[in-house]
Parts: sequence; structure tokens; C-alpha cells
Amino acid sequence: MARYGKVSRPSVRTERRLPRGDECSASSGSMAAPELFEEPFHADDYVERLAWRCPGGGIKEGADHFDPKRLLEEFTCHIQELKLLDDRIQRKVEKLEQSCQREAREYARHVEELLKSNQVAFKHFQELDDHISNVATKVCHLGDQLEGVNAPRQRAVEAQSLMKYFNEFLKGSISSEVFSNRNKIQDAADIIQKLHLIAQELPFERFSGVKGRIASKYHDMEHQLIKEFTSAQKRGDIARMREMAAVMLHFKGYSHCVDVYIEQCQEGKFLFGDPFEEAVLLCQHVSRQVGEVFMSPENVMARLVQSIYETKLKGYVHERLEESQKNDVEQYLCRFHELYSRTLTLSKHLADLNIGTDHHAYLAKLTKAAFLSYLENYIDMEIDHLRNRSSLILQRFYESKNHQKRPIAIGSIQDLKERIRQRTNLPLSPVVETHGETFLSQDVVVSLLQESKMAFERCQKLSDQSDLPRNAVRIFNIVVEYLCSEHMDYALELGLLAIPSPDSRNTSLYFLDVVHQANTIFHLFDKQFSDHLMPLISSSSKMTGCLQKKKEVIEQMEFKLATGIDRTLNCMVGQMKQILNAEQRKTDFRPEDEGRVINQYTTACAKVCTYVRHQVERVRRSMDGKNVEAVLTELGLRFHRLIFEHLQQFVYSSNGGMLAICDLNEYRKSADDFQIPLVVQLFDSLHALCNLLVVAPDNLKQMCSGEQLTALDRNVLHAFVQLRVDYKSTRLGRHFS
Repeated sequence: MARYGKVSRPSVRTERRLPRGDECSASSGSMAAPELFEEPFHADDYVERLAWRCPGGGIKEGADHFDPKRLLEEFTCHIQELKLLDDRIQRKVEKLEQSCQREAREYARHVEELLKSNQVAFKHFQELDDHISNVATKVCHLGDQLEGVNAPRQRAVEAQSLMKYFNEFLKGSISSEVFSNRNKIQDAADIIQKLHLIAQELPFERFSGVKGRIASKYHDMEHQLIKEFTSAQKRGDIARMREMAAVMLHFKGYSHCVDVYIEQCQEGKFLFGDPFEEAVLLCQHVSRQVGEVFMSPENVMARLVQSIYETKLKGYVHERLEESQKNDVEQYLCRFHELYSRTLTLSKHLADLNIGTDHHAYLAKLTKAAFLSYLENYIDMEIDHLRNRSSLILQRFYESKNHQKRPIAIGSIQDLKERIRQRTNLPLSPVVETHGETFLSQDVVVSLLQESKMAFERCQKLSDQSDLPRNAVRIFNIVVEYLCSEHMDYALELGLLAIPSPDSRNTSLYFLDVVHQANTIFHLFDKQFSDHLMPLISSSSKMTGCLQKKKEVIEQMEFKLATGIDRTLNCMVGQMKQILNAEQRKTDFRPEDEGRVINQYTTACAKVCTYVRHQVERVRRSMDGKNVEAVLTELGLRFHRLIFEHLQQFVYSSNGGMLAICDLNEYRKSADDFQIPLVVQLFDSLHALCNLLVVAPDNLKQMCSGEQLTALDRNVLHAFVQLRVDYKSTRLGRHFS
């Protein structure tokens, strides 16, 4: 209760202190004021407000005036008041609950009465429905009886009327008003149509005259109906057009009426604008109107589309293509592709209109018919044009290089020469000087592939689905012939002939540049194969053959690239061997003056390392992926073999052995540039072998048992030890006996 003194003072009015006897009731009246029950209700706050309002219940008048007894009395009185209030509220709740129960019983009784009333009404409804059904059945039966009686009578009346009109035609005197009154043209047309059917059944010998007069009137009536239809169409009178079309539906000239309507719709169209756009707009407009005029609008729309394709579009196509077919084949093919593509687009727009059920096949048939004379010889012109363009591109390229293509030996003779050269390392063909030219051009390749790409796109649009794979393969064969054979294969053959022999002093090695460009061309060729050829042949039997041919072409190119790389590596090793032979002296490793200062490395070593680093960089620039690792591994192995054999040509003094180790350190640095673990390991082992040249005789055996040399053949170790100048004097051979 101590926390009551800390409550902030609420804004309530101060009340007058009452006498003790009336305290409880008066205090209770004041304490139960409505503001004490404000929402939201919190019990703690409620008690604090009571304590604050009670005189002596807080510290508002000072701590000395706090009266706990008075506060207890106030709380006791207030609790009594709350109990009384709770009793009153409880009685009120019970009274309301009784009222709700009474109303619920009354509502349930009322609902029960309504259900009974609804059942009675439903029963009456069923009785009424049965009665209506009986009456309707009787009415229908009576109507059938009346119709059965009236139909023969009506037919008799019509027959009598037709006999009357037939008699007029038989006499040759047509006097009925229905045939002369323009407002009754529909009735006249109905009569003539029926008389014409009757006349068809009459024998010609007896009724030739009347049949002729009826036929003449029949054709005259057709002419009048069509004339009236045309006049209404010009006026835009849809209702009159619909009436005339409905009458003409039973005449033989109904198709002529449709033709007149189609011709009238196209009047003033297709004169100057784009026929494809005008065709779409015209068909959309007619499609909205034709359903209000004709009974079968889809047939009329189909006739309109047929007329547009066979007359307007076919004439436009002929006009555009004939002028370029003989003069400019490339322009002809481009125009042909453009016009055919636009026609397909037009067909796609018209397919959304109501032109029949099988509209896709119908439009495809019309499209083929419009281009039939040009589609028949399309692929032959495409192949001839692609062949001529490819030949011209290559011819211009070689002319820009001032190069005359030379015949390259192929077949068994060339294979025999290659096998002999590999076995004997003899140049069987003269070396061709290309002056660093690879005779491969990415621009030429892009031009060739661009021509073939456009040919594939045209082939996809202009070829029939059954002929598409075969036509695509013919285009692919042209690509293989000119890109792979005439350009790439020729460049590879020249590149092979330009590689000098290993003992040549010609240091120009350009075949790696050929390899670099060939890799780029391979990627472009493969991309076109996947992007443009495969979609055209993927679902046909031609795919297997194309994949096999592509594989053969690539394998042939890879074989020549591998051959050229092998010969290039031989030349690199030959160049290194020439450097070593020219720069390395025997006195380098067995100097006459053992007291002179040892150089860091020999001149031959420096030049070879410089050469090797340059060639490693060229290999990295020229190749990619696993090819770099494979070629550098092979070059590193040959480099190691060369140094290994070269070191065994000399006799080493103590200082000479140290110089050899210095050279090996430089060779190891060059080997690190390869970034091939096997090459680095081989040069580490060779470095360990060179240590045998300088190790003290007493430590030789221990050195041979070291970690790096224990895996080597004892004969190799012995051969290196024999290179020491003190081999015999110190009897080092005993360690290997």
C-alpha cells in the first residue's frame, strides 16, 4: 500500500467531508462514480484512483495526514457497494436472458408455421404444374392435328398458284403483277425458282417452249437479284444485302453473287500501298460485315482470301521477283525470302479470322500456290549462289595477299611422304616461304559463315518440310567444301610446308599462329553447326550423316594440326640444339685455369633459356584449354631430353661441374615457366644428377641413395659419374660394380 503515495494526482473535484454516520453511503456514492469505470479497465489503476479520492488515503495533504483506518473503511464500504451493484446487474442479466428465451420460442413457433404454409404452397404448385403439362400436351396434339390438316391445304394452294403462273409461261403471256413490280422481287424470285425446278422434270419434246421461257426468266431474275445486291452494297444497305443474299442462296448463281461481293470489296484497293497491310485491313473489315450478310460467312471469307492470294499477292510477287531473278541472284533470294516471310505473317493474321475449320492447311496451300513457280527451283539457285559467293570471297582474299593458290598433293602419295618423313626426319617436299602469312582470315570465315547463315534461314522458310533436311545438308556440304577444305585445309597444308627442317637455320616458326586462328575458326564453325544446321535436321535421318561428316572433318584438321605442332616442336628443339652446339665449348666445363672465377651460367644456357621462354609464351598465346598443357608437356619432355643428352657430351672438372649445376638452375627456372609438374620433376632429377659431378668421392654412394636419385636406373647414375675428370684417378667405378 506504500506505492499509493507515489500516484500522480488525477483531475477530479474535491468533495466536502461528511459526518461519520453518513460516511459509508455518501462515500460509496462518490466512489462509484462512472469515471472510475473508464475503458480499458485495470484493477490496479482503479484501486489507486479510489485511494486518491479518499481523504487521508494518499499524501496529497502530507505524510502526517495519511489515515489507514479511514482508507480501510472506505474500501469496505466500496466493496459493499460493488456487491450491491453486482446483484443489480445480475438480476438485469437474468431478466434479459428470460426475455431472449421467450423471443426464441416465439420465433421458432413462427418458423414452424411458415414451413407448414410452404409445404401447402409447394403442393399446390405441383398440382398446378401437372395441370399445365396436361394442357400443353393437349395444345401440342391439337396443333399437330391442325398442321396436318393445314399443310396439305397450303401445299394445294401453292400448287394452284404455281399452276397459274406455269399456265402463263405456257401461253407465253406473263401478266401477273408479281413479275413486274420491283418491290415484289423476292416473291417473284421464289416463284421462278420453284417453276425452274418443276421445268427440269418435264420432257423436252412437249414442253421445250415453256422450259425455255422459264429458263430465260430464271436467268433474268438472277441478273436482277445480283444487280439489286450490288446496288445495296454500294449504298451500304446491309439489311437489303442480307435479303438478296438469302434469296440468291437457292439459285445457281449464288456463287456469282459472292464473286461480285468480293470484287466490289476489293475495288479501289491494292493500287499503291503495301498489299500485305491492305490485305489484313480489308479482311478484318469484311469479316465484321460478312456475318451480317451471308448465311455461311466462313465460305465467303475463304473465297475472299483465295482471291487476294491468287490475284493481288501473286501478281505483286511476280512483279518484284522477275526483275531481279536474272540480273541479281542475291537480291532475288533476299526479296524471295522477305516476300515469303511476309506472306507467312499475313497468313498468321488471317488465321484469327473465321475462314473455315482447317484454315492453317488452307492458307499454307494458298501460300505455296502463290510462290509455286519460284519454289520449284529455289534450292538449286541457293546452292549455286552460295557456291559462287564463297568462291568469290576466297578469290578476293587470295588476291589481296597477292597469292596464287597452288595445288596441294593429297591422298596416298601425301600420306606415304608423311610417314617417310616421320621415320627419317628428311624433308621430302620443298619448304614454302610464307613470310609469316597464315592464309587464314577470321574476316573471310565470318563472311563465309554469314552467307551460309542466310542460306540456312532462307532454306528453313522456303523449303517444304519433307525436303528441308536434304536441302540443309546440301548447304552444309558447301560450307564444308569452301570453309574447311578450300580455306582451312589449304592453309594448314601451306603451314605444314612452311615449317623448316629441324637442322635449318630458319628461325621463323609461324605454324603456332595457324593453330591459334584455326582454333577460333573451329569454334565459329561448331557454333553455326549447332545453332543453324541442327534445328533443321534434328528430327531426320540426315543428322547422323552430318555429325559423322563433321567429326571426320575435325579429325582430319586435328591430325594436321597435331602433325604441324609436332614438326614445330622438333624445329624448336633443333633451334635449341644449334644454339648449344654453336655457343657451348668444352672448356666451359673443363677450364684450363681451375682458379678462375666461375660465371653464373654459360652463354649457351642463357640463350637457350631466353629462346625457351619465348616459345612457351607463344604456345600459351596460340592455344587454349587442355591443348596448352599437352603441348607444353611434350615440349618440356623434349627440352629435358635435349639438355640431358647435351650434358653427356662433356667431361667435367670440379669447377666445370659447379658451372653445369648453375646452368641447370637456369634450366629449372625455364622449366618452372611451363607450369607442368612432370617437367619440373624431370629437371629436379637432372639437377640431382649434376650434383654427382661435384660431390666428394667418399660421399658419392650416399648421394646416389638420395631421395631424388634412388628411383633412377643405376646405369644412368654410372654414366653421369663417368663424366667426371677424376673418374679413373679416384676409382669411382667401384661404387657401381
